[in-house]
Amino acid sequence: MRREAGNRLFLAPMISLISEMTDSKGRKARSGWIFFDGDCSFCMSVARRLRPVLEPRGFGIATLQDPRVREQLSLPEKELLAELRLLTHDGRQFGGADAIVYLARQVWWAWPLWALAQVPGMRGALRFAYRWIAVRRHCLSGVCVHTGARLS
Repeated sequence: MRREAGNRLFLAPMISLISEMTDSKGRKARSGWIFFDGDCSFCMSVARRLRPVLEPRGFGIATLQDPRVREQLSLPEKELLAELRLLTHDGRQFGGADAIVYLARQVWWAWPLWALAQVPGMRGALRFAYRWIAVRRHCLSGVCVHTGARLS
């Protein structure tokens, strides 16, 4: 949603999300928000592991299912839950592999991933690998949640 004031254009919802959204403990994120699929056990596990690394760097972590997130990102349901989302403090939005690459640049020991992504052709390969994992994420624990089938 855009609002005009004089000659300036404001993205009011993004500003609201970044400045006013808090986690369940009332904390705000100064660097941005990372949104993941809260119905995915694999995603939840990754989020739990990364929280101690990302929170000190100013990133908040929330689920894509949060109604505030759905409203602010303004994405169709299928697209919203397709991949990890990152919303930076200045309103930029990244998804999937691009979000991971952005975060890799923020963590000193993960910078080699960011550097690798700068090599021609590698960003596309990373996006392909991310999408491959993302469509199978509900089955990564050995039992596919959606079909109930056992993976061998």
